[in-house]
Amino acid sequence: MVIVYVLLALAVLAVLVAANWYLWRRLFRDTTTGPGRARRTGVVVIAGGWILAVGALVAERAGAPFLLQRVLAWPGFLWLALSVYLLLAVLAGEVVRPLLRRVLERRAPRPAAPAPSPAPAAPSLAPAPSAEPAPPAEPAAPAQPAPSRRLLVSRVVAGAAAAAAVGTVGYGTYGVLRGPRVKRVTVPLAKLPRAAHGYRIAVVSDIHLGPILGRGFAQTVVDTVNSTRPDLIAVVGDLVDGSVKDLGPAAAPLAQLEARHGSWFVTGNHEYFSGAEQWVAEVRRLGLRPLENARAELPWFDLAGVNDVTGEREGQGPDYAKALDDRDTARACVLLAHQPVQIHEAVRHGVDLQLSGHTHGGQLWPGNFIAAAANPTLAGLDRYGDTQLYVSRGAGAWGPPTRVGAPSDITVIELASTRA
Repeated sequence: MVIVYVLLALAVLAVLVAANWYLWRRLFRDTTTGPGRARRTGVVVIAGGWILAVGALVAERAGAPFLLQRVLAWPGFLWLALSVYLLLAVLAGEVVRPLLRRVLERRAPRPAAPAPSPAPAAPSLAPAPSAEPAPPAEPAAPAQPAPSRRLLVSRVVAGAAAAAAVGTVGYGTYGVLRGPRVKRVTVPLAKLPRAAHGYRIAVVSDIHLGPILGRGFAQTVVDTVNSTRPDLIAVVGDLVDGSVKDLGPAAAPLAQLEARHGSWFVTGNHEYFSGAEQWVAEVRRLGLRPLENARAELPWFDLAGVNDVTGEREGQGPDYAKALDDRDTARACVLLAHQPVQIHEAVRHGVDLQLSGHTHGGQLWPGNFIAAAANPTLAGLDRYGDTQLYVSRGAGAWGPPTRVGAPSDITVIELASTRA
């Protein structure tokens, strides 16, 4: 097994090295005429970016001093996103490159036809007049050669690729820092009484407070949630990436969440990377009610919550029997569970609606294809048997504070009674 992991790591390393060599070649080597400062700068930029990125990842997981995490996080995580879109843009440029070369060839001026040679003059019998020798001509300055078509095409394609990548990452980062938008979804439940028709649940997932998204971002999320005037707030995991010591002040605005039936919380996988027990205690102190494999009977339906599957490593995994057995099955049941893969247990236990997050909707296109392959539902509302599943794309972002093709959201689920 160790050999398999080593071989896999070497394969990944080889792919990364090859991809970055390809980037350096297209962006720096092919756009210059020879070895020099530009090519050396390219090596420093690409190698330095990856050193910062790896440093940011290691610092976060190793619990390095929070100041060091913050110093590394912005440049390191942004480089991860930028390198993805640089690679995609340069690959797209391979399609454009031959077309651009053909256009330049067609527009290039054709060489002029050679002028006819003058007829030789008749020889003269008169003696040539004596003259002093002409002074030697000044040597002409060497003409600067125009860049070749290949070099020009490489520069145009590289410049366009860099502009596209920077623009994409910049806009995707602005979208995250601006804060999540509210999405509204109506979910009919057959067991919901008529009196509960229109009941609103604000679903908040994947805020990911950490070295980049801090107290200001948490305040934006809280203000957005409160503006929807929900009946209940469900925070379905991945609240933080760090310890209570480092991020307690950042999470403080959560105490301002307002809903008539309270704010509820279940753990996500990142809580178990950050000290789940401490965070459960902290959110309880802030006024949220943790559901650790537990159930609460609300006026019109049961609200249950289970721990994230990552908790199994610490003996704190999901316990569906504890949360869902011995309930009145005539009442509607809403389950909070961080990962969509938990839907299969929800179906077996007769849950009516599961609310989840975790996927980020893929966060960075084309990551949505990978996330879709790993989860039964990537985002939105889906049905499995008699159980419905809603997956939020999440309010924040993990790693790069950037989203492309997967905008962040806070979803207001409006429950509808089929008896109304």
